[in-house]
Amino acid sequence: MKTLRTLAVAAAAVLLLTYPVLDAQQETDEARRLRNASTIFGEIMSAEDARIPESILGKAEGIAIFPDTVKAGFIIGGMRGRGVISARTPTGWSAPAFLTMTGGSIGLQIGGQAADIILVINNRRGLETMVSNQFKLGADAAVAAGPVGRDAQAATDLQLRAQILSYSRARGLFAGVTINGSTIRQDRDANARFYGRPLEMKDIVLAGAVAEPPAPVVPWLDTLKRFVP
Repeated sequence: MKTLRTLAVAAAAVLLLTYPVLDAQQETDEARRLRNASTIFGEIMSAEDARIPESILGKAEGIAIFPDTVKAGFIIGGMRGRGVISARTPTGWSAPAFLTMTGGSIGLQIGGQAADIILVINNRRGLETMVSNQFKLGADAAVAAGPVGRDAQAATDLQLRAQILSYSRARGLFAGVTINGSTIRQDRDANARFYGRPLEMKDIVLAGAVAEPPAPVVPWLDTLKRFVP
């Protein structure tokens, strides 16, 4: 009897230890992308002296986050990331759409680097342009490195000049970054997998095509509601 009880306890312990692994394996790529984006935004906005100013977020029409964007090169470099975007609506924040960002640059140092990229879309025109089929930063809309901290005056000046403000976090440091020339496209396959039917990015974030977002969307929307006034 004692042996059976011991085996039962051991089996239960093994099940408890392996459950998180099984659960993580069942998480889709899209749900993981949303979870990482929520975590990144929460961590950055929790830093009092190195965060996106509230004067910028208070007027933001959209937020796009690209976790773990890979930047690498030898003389000629490249960048690739997969992200999510939501838009401000009269009733809150829209369901997220999935998108990709690719770009090239000259003169990158040898080696590679992973960075978290955040784009704050300042006006409706910039948002509508971004959620079109293909969008090139710097060509289709003015992009500038965003200020951090509490510099409200700098935030106001930049918002008048740029439709999109860009930020990057790498190796623990968070600051504005220039990513002109990068191309943003909608991730049609990811949107179709996540929502169970083909959907255009503009329909998700602008037209409200998703009335009841899936459960993995909740933490993402909660994070936006918490930090974006």
